[in-house]
Amino acid sequence: MEVQLKHTEQAIGEIIAEHADMVLRLCYVHLRNKADAEDAFQEVFMKLYEKSPTFHDKEHLKAWLITCTTNHCKNKLRSYWHRKRVDIGDVAIPERASDVNKEEHSLIPYVLALSLKYRLVIYLYYYEGYSLRDIAQMMKANEATIRTRLSRGREQLKLTIEHGRNQL
Repeated sequence: MEVQLKHTEQAIGEIIAEHADMVLRLCYVHLRNKADAEDAFQEVFMKLYEKSPTFHDKEHLKAWLITCTTNHCKNKLRSYWHRKRVDIGDVAIPERASDVNKEEHSLIPYVLALSLKYRLVIYLYYYEGYSLRDIAQMMKANEATIRTRLSRGREQLKLTIEHGRNQL
């Protein structure tokens, strides 16, 4: 069964309501800046509206949004403007308070400190619940590569957390 996205404000509004938190958090994971994440968030949903792709089901829509968001953020990071600007300061990651417990919240700064290839895999695996196979397909990488990135990311996360606790 294919689902054709309708060009109505109501249909787009329903999709945004359902996937807004995920897209905004993913933008923030990539860009590490609230204003840039909000801009990217709007641009991703504008692409959805303009392209009006056909989806097989809701999971296909979600996978498309993740892939589109990831690619859009990578392009933003490559841009000349982004490389030459100075960040004013860090801000807290946007999140749904009802879905994130205190332990997950306390790990967010450590996850954001990881390099992008580890940060993205850890985010998709732990925060969005994707399998290694799904992540590999989204990132167009070998499943073994994703497994290695997850393992190395966990190791770096462990070292970063231990180092942070030793400094307290």
